Amino acid sequence: MKKRTFAKEEKLKILEEGKKNGIQPTLDKYGIYPATYYSWKKKFESMGETGFQHGMTPAHLKEIRRLEKENDLLKKLLAEKEIESHLKDELLKKKYPWPKGKN
Repeated sequence: MKKRTFAKEEKLKILEEGKKNGIQPTLDKYGIYPATYYSWKKKFESMGETGFQHGMTPAHLKEIRRLEKENDLLKKLLAEKEIESHLKDELLKKKYPWPKGKN
């Protein structure tokens, strides 16, 4: 039997339909095992829609957020250094102008 994959939107639709119409009729309609349904439900409740990405766990999500914060901080530091370097260059140019060529 071929394994069927569901898109994030389909999973959300199935979870909502399970709440409205009952779980067992929804599982029968889509041919899903109860363990799969409850696994989706648990991921959705703990992590929201990002939990449906392949292999995403709360620990992975926490690590990704930490790395994104660190990346933003490094970008800010680099931008500040670039501005500081540019300002120093401009001050040096004003203080020590290039000598005019002897023509």
